[in-house]
Amino acid sequence: MIIEAILKINPNAEVSVSGDNINQITWENGTTPIPKADIEAKIAELPTAEEEATARENLKASAKAKLIAGEPLTEEEANTIVL
Repeated sequence: MIIEAILKINPNAEVSVSGDNINQITWENGTTPIPKADIEAKIAELPTAEEEATARENLKASAKAKLIAGEPLTEEEANTIVL
């Protein structure tokens, strides 16, 4: 989750984390370090695994309802079916 948060802040960051420990971040290839407080704030904004699972189930239900009704799907809905 730490790396995910870092990449949300800086998509070009090159970084590694030892043991999912925010105090064990290695900034690689000249990547400018991001303050720990900023990383922690971004982590708090990210959806939990449970929230992601619920959102995916809701999306699948929406796709199913649209298929039954003959309505077009969004790309995201279609991806729940084929991926």
